[in-house]
Amino acid sequence: MNPLRNTLRLAAMYAIAAACLAHSFSAHADGGKRVPDHPAWKQECGSCHVAYPPRLLSADSWRAVMAGLDRHFGADASLEPAARDDILAFLERNAGRRDTSAGGRPLLRVTQTRWFVKEHRDEVPAEVLRRPDVKSFANCGACHSGADRGVYAERDIRIPGGRPR
Repeated sequence: MNPLRNTLRLAAMYAIAAACLAHSFSAHADGGKRVPDHPAWKQECGSCHVAYPPRLLSADSWRAVMAGLDRHFGADASLEPAARDDILAFLERNAGRRDTSAGGRPLLRVTQTRWFVKEHRDEVPAEVLRRPDVKSFANCGACHSGADRGVYAERDIRIPGGRPR
């Protein structure tokens, strides 16, 4: 056996392992919850509110939301069929696996899901929601400074008028 060849082979294996590890850390630095990029979704959904990460609702819930865009929480958010279908396909591909239904019907609001209620209802004082710069739980950017980029890391939470978490 050639010692130089073995050394080079071992060095190559270490380099590959290091590259894989580095990629893993960069891809999952936010806990593996990075929001996939989809320009039409960001543009259309993000023009009125934060473009909610698809993983926050199940595919059934996203289908129900997209089916009712003509009466989307008091607004007509209708889209051209091609854009609607493209965004729906993106949402379905990246939807969460948690059940986001109640009483056999898909929930339409992220803020009504069991996960959201558990994470937020006891953590955010009612007076925070009364602030004019917050108004409701739907205003993710009020506390999550990276919401517009799909970053919801605990370390980046700043509750207005409260202590950083």
